[in-house]
Amino acid sequence: MVLPIHDENPTRRTPWITYLLIAINVFVFLQEPIGRLSVAGAPTLTQACRQEAFFRRYAAIPRELTSGEQLPLTVGAAEPPDSCQVVAPSYTKAPALSVLQSMFLHGGWLHLLGNMLFLFVFGNNVEDRLGRLAYLAFYVVCGFAATYVFAFSDRNSVTTVVGASGAIAGVLGGYLVLFPRVRVLSLVPFLFFLPFRLPAWLVLGSWFLLQYMYSRGAAMTSGSDVAYLAHVAGFVFGFLVLWLLRRRLAPPRSASYGRPA
Repeated sequence: MVLPIHDENPTRRTPWITYLLIAINVFVFLQEPIGRLSVAGAPTLTQACRQEAFFRRYAAIPRELTSGEQLPLTVGAAEPPDSCQVVAPSYTKAPALSVLQSMFLHGGWLHLLGNMLFLFVFGNNVEDRLGRLAYLAFYVVCGFAATYVFAFSDRNSVTTVVGASGAIAGVLGGYLVLFPRVRVLSLVPFLFFLPFRLPAWLVLGSWFLLQYMYSRGAAMTSGSDVAYLAHVAGFVFGFLVLWLLRRRLAPPRSASYGRPA
């Protein structure tokens, strides 16, 4: 997979919604127990139990989403030497609302920064083409679609699903419809991170293919609780929605963005 840095695709207006989404994601992450650790810091048992309890309360859980009912048990305080207590929750959780909440939760700094990089590079142009409110609605609906597809693929799972990846994947799918030939400055890891100007269809197509391959081999990423299938579902959903609306979203004649370099 290549790492995008910048796309040669200017916007007509400031992408305030994209900036706002990035700011909210960072702010929420800093409220998580794990967000208070250093980038390289390993959590203690107490911190790990607090983080898991936090996710159990606010993140999406497939069994809750498919049944519409809150799980009867959750994670409590650390129980040395190597486990967390199992306790009854002291709160009431709305499963559908947890989908929205989970879009702003992340399992670590790398998870957060990777998602925000893709949103920063590709979100501004999709926002510019859709308009702010329509873009925000598109982002949220893509996130819901991605999470529910994953939930119904593994109905009995009680693993927490977190991250903006599903919503951002929808933005990537939409970008591919609108700007397939735009050049994206990207770093290629297997070529010693050399920068290349690659077409968006190659950058995003390779990203989608990798997510699809992972989704066929493993349901979840190790340690981050991000569902690969949610990435695939979000991307396909965003692609299809904007493909169906593409004629209504044609740029004005005076617009110069989105042309191939």
